[in-house]
Amino acid sequence: MGYELVDAQASNRGRLLRIFIDKPGGITVQDCAEASRQLTRVFAVEGIDYDRLEVSSPGLDRPLRKAEDFARFGGRRAELRLRLPDATGRRNFAGVLRGVAQGRVSLELDGQMVSLALEDLERARLVPDL
Repeated sequence: MGYELVDAQASNRGRLLRIFIDKPGGITVQDCAEASRQLTRVFAVEGIDYDRLEVSSPGLDRPLRKAEDFARFGGRRAELRLRLPDATGRRNFAGVLRGVAQGRVSLELDGQMVSLALEDLERARLVPDL
């Protein structure tokens, strides 16, 4: 359908399914309705049992997971958290994304560049520009 699957979550023992989709230019309510109708059909054919399905955009604080996400949102502010502290004991970073190459994210923090391995990230999110 031309949407990017950003995240899929199941809660309440799989009774509630949350699907987050995105596309260049953002997601509209109509996009969510179309994806919901299509997923309802697919889940019925596949025999996936659930009570409620929610389809929405990932929001202004969109999670970043793949290398392509970090490249796409270069120049935007982001917060990143490492699974384990780095050599300086730091786990949390907030700065401007400057790209991704060879499995490492470049982040500008107070005028200094930091390079973090994608595999070491616990989570990463955009910081909304309000």
